[in-house]
Amino acid sequence: MLALAAASGLLGVGLGAYLRFLISLGKKGSMELKLKEIELKGQEESKKLTLRAEEEAARILKEARNEARVKEDSVKKSEERLVKREDTLDKRQSDLDKETEELKSRIIEIKKIKERADALEMEKRAALERAARLSEEDAKKELIAAVEKKNEEDILMRMQKLEQGGEEKLERRAQEIITSAIQRLGTNIAADSLTTSVSIPSDDAKGKIIGKEGRNIKAFERATGVEVIVDDTPGAITISSFNPIRRQIARVALENLILDGRIQPAKIEQMVEKAEQEINKIIKDKGTQAAFECGVINLPPQVIAILGRLHFRTSYGQNVLHHSIEMAHIAGMIAAELGVNIAVAKAGALLHDIGKAMDHEVQGTHVEIGRRILQKFGVDEAVVKAMQAHHGEYPFETPESVIVQVADAISGSRPGARRDTVENYLKRLEDLERIATSSPGIEKAYALQAGREIRIFVKSAEVSDLEAKNIAKNTAKKIEDELKYPGEIKVTVIRENRVVEYAR
Repeated sequence: MLALAAASGLLGVGLGAYLRFLISLGKKGSMELKLKEIELKGQEESKKLTLRAEEEAARILKEARNEARVKEDSVKKSEERLVKREDTLDKRQSDLDKETEELKSRIIEIKKIKERADALEMEKRAALERAARLSEEDAKKELIAAVEKKNEEDILMRMQKLEQGGEEKLERRAQEIITSAIQRLGTNIAADSLTTSVSIPSDDAKGKIIGKEGRNIKAFERATGVEVIVDDTPGAITISSFNPIRRQIARVALENLILDGRIQPAKIEQMVEKAEQEINKIIKDKGTQAAFECGVINLPPQVIAILGRLHFRTSYGQNVLHHSIEMAHIAGMIAAELGVNIAVAKAGALLHDIGKAMDHEVQGTHVEIGRRILQKFGVDEAVVKAMQAHHGEYPFETPESVIVQVADAISGSRPGARRDTVENYLKRLEDLERIATSSPGIEKAYALQAGREIRIFVKSAEVSDLEAKNIAKNTAKKIEDELKYPGEIKVTVIRENRVVEYAR
């Protein structure tokens, strides 16, 4: 039974294996058919793609050949044009070469002709000089002199017309501006020196001021830094110092001591301290008032305080703060007429001499000191440029700097603004009259209007009208070259004819 079952099992296994073999053979045959079909389809597709590629290649090749043919035609045409252009250029170059040669030959001919003409001219001049026994320069001078003498009146009239026509237009406008500025701002000037006088009620006060063994006056001088001069002058004591601020502090302190009557070292120190406070307040008020009057705003407080110190400073007898205020107004008017920055011109003019407030204490010129002060306290650079050039120490970088210099000249040189020493004044007048009488034909000359005008009287028999005009020009030129003076000097030459007869 078991053997039968085992045989049945083996038979089943073998039958199953056979069936699987048959099935696998069927599948293999169908797979081969599919592969064949795929291969055939691939060959057909390959043929189609090859055909398309061949057609596309033929088309591209045709287009490339056509394009190459077009480019070849274009290149041929370009070559033909270039050849024609080269031929044209060669022809032009040939023509230019011919013209150049012709010009060279003409230049040579012209040079030869000019040389012959110069030689003939020299011969002609030599012949004329031999005939006239005059050189060319002498003949020219004689001819010009003869023409001038013959047409002297016409020449004089034409010269006057030309001068008047050119000067009137320019001077009219300048006169309007400058005359208006001087007329509006012509203030009186108080002279000042290095000393200040203090009135005292009686000569007995001098003893109190001096004190026992001079202790009061020594304490006063030590506290104020000035020199007190007590002399025989009745009713006055003199305070001397190069520093105007110290002089004013000493004056106020001494006046207060005299009013108080109690003069002793402790009281002196108290009064000097009080006077310093008063003067500092005056300085601040004067600086603020000056800036307000001139319309200069936004100045640093330190600059205003230094500006106020100029109230106690003079230059050639002219109060420097008044001079600066006057300049600011003049500069503002000129700037308005010229259309430039009025604020900068006014500020530059107001602060132009600020260095003089410190020049007793700091080394350097007042321009350099003022420049450093303004830069230190952050004043606008345009204002610094406007003020620094008014004495020519720095170049004129802006129109406002020129205006400040002009305003300084107007304010300082107008009649009555400043005073020179008597020696300088007399020396200038003597030099003016010496220069005026140095030309021939002068009868007399006088310096007038504090040296602002020189009048020259010429001899009518020796000097003509034209020569009188030349004398005026030459004299003005000599004055400019030899003298130094503020403003301008008017030169007037007077020629008059006098006929005298006597009835007997």
